[in-house]
Amino acid sequence: MKNIIVGMGEALWDMFPEGKQIGGAPANFAYHMSQFGYESRVVSAVGDDSLGNEILDNFKGKKLNCLIPKVPYPTGTVQVELDENGVPCYEIKENVAWDNIPFTPELEEVAKNTKAVCFGSLAQRSIVSRETINQFLDTMPADEDVCKIFDINLRQSFYTKEVLCNSLEKCNILKINDEELVIISRMFGYPGIDLEDKCWILLAKYNLKMLILTCGVNGSYVFTPGVVSFVETPKVEVADTVGAGDSFTAAFCAAILNGKPVHDAHQLAVEVSAYLCTQNGAMPELPAELKNKI
Repeated sequence: MKNIIVGMGEALWDMFPEGKQIGGAPANFAYHMSQFGYESRVVSAVGDDSLGNEILDNFKGKKLNCLIPKVPYPTGTVQVELDENGVPCYEIKENVAWDNIPFTPELEEVAKNTKAVCFGSLAQRSIVSRETINQFLDTMPADEDVCKIFDINLRQSFYTKEVLCNSLEKCNILKINDEELVIISRMFGYPGIDLEDKCWILLAKYNLKMLILTCGVNGSYVFTPGVVSFVETPKVEVADTVGAGDSFTAAFCAAILNGKPVHDAHQLAVEVSAYLCTQNGAMPELPAELKNKI
């Protein structure tokens, strides 16, 4: 088994007021996994257009492996505006290339050799990509140490209860933030219960190995059956928060795959995401001292 790490879903351009930057959680996750020395892949789709070519050239320049076919739809774009705290607001264009990721024989072969995958709800807004993601998850090895990370990533109205339930049943690690947990709790009928109890309910109901809850400046938690890790959020000078959550997921996954205890993996994830917040863009080079902690 080759132990490939996959970020699967949207590949797109974030269109900021000052210019465009490559975005999409799957690429961010795969890029940071590669910085920790893992063989990673971005799985998505782009259009046969200049924006698509630019994405492919950019990933090649970053030495980021990808399986990104060109499909007859435009490359995805997102209009991004930052509020006064540097927190992004998104307007995500529909019916684009990453809504139409095909399940190819090449992708099937990658799935059979995948040690960890990170996927979200956004790329499942369309039937084509949703079916591809589900086929990929079903084709992955059934080994006990394989990680199927559902980074729920609720955006606009691009999710349904059915998609969320299905993804929760297929994953073994859930990553969610406090705002998303409130939305899920309303949808699933857990109102009036505190955040921690909601996490224990989800952990047990879906037989998860771990549930990661991030609460912005109020710290983050990792729940495992019977044990919870809490780490405070460091105070840093924020440039922007774009991609910080994806770097958290990647650092945590890299550390867990490397045999680190949950709390140590959690601590590293917090340090890496705090560093990301001090940088512009989602894919800065990590300092050597962070990479070496793996």
